[in-house]
Amino acid sequence: MESRLKILGHPVHPMLVMFPVALLTTAVLFDLIDTVGGPNFLGEVAYWNLTVGLIGGLLAAAAGVFDLLAIPAGTRAKRVALTHAAANVAVILLFAAVWAVRLNADSRNAGGALIAIEVVALGILGVSAWLGGELVDRLGVGVDTDANLDAPSSLRPVSESQRIGDTR
Repeated sequence: MESRLKILGHPVHPMLVMFPVALLTTAVLFDLIDTVGGPNFLGEVAYWNLTVGLIGGLLAAAAGVFDLLAIPAGTRAKRVALTHAAANVAVILLFAAVWAVRLNADSRNAGGALIAIEVVALGILGVSAWLGGELVDRLGVGVDTDANLDAPSSLRPVSESQRIGDTR
C-alpha cells in the first residue's frame, strides 16, 4: 500500500518520526544523567528536547493519519496501525504531562517521579517503533507499489508503459 502523503516521491511520515524519537530519547538520557549528578544544564536541555520532540511528534502523527486512514478495514495492517497510533498517543500524552509539570516549575530539572514517567513513555515508544517497522517491513504499508531492486528514481516520472511492465 503506497503512502498517501509524499514529498519528492518519498513518504512524509517516516521522514518525521526520527526527530521526536531521537529528541525524546535524549531527553530521558539527559534527565537520568542530570539526576545522578551530571552537569546542571542537562535538565534544561532535556526540557527543550521534550518541547521540540513533542512538536515533532504531533507533526509525525498528523502525517501518519493520512496512511492510517488509507489502510483497509479488517486487515492485520489496520489492527497493527491502530495499536501503533494508540501507543504514540500515549507517549505524547505522557511526555506532555512531564513537560507541563516542568513548564511552571522553579527548575526545569526532572525528579524521580517524572523520570519514571519518562522511562515508561520511552518503553511504549520502543514498542510503537517496532510496530511501525512491522507495518512497513512486514505488511508493506507506505511502500511504493512499484518498488523493486531496479526501480527508477522517485524523482523521475514513470510512463504508463513502464508501470505495466512494457520493456520496449
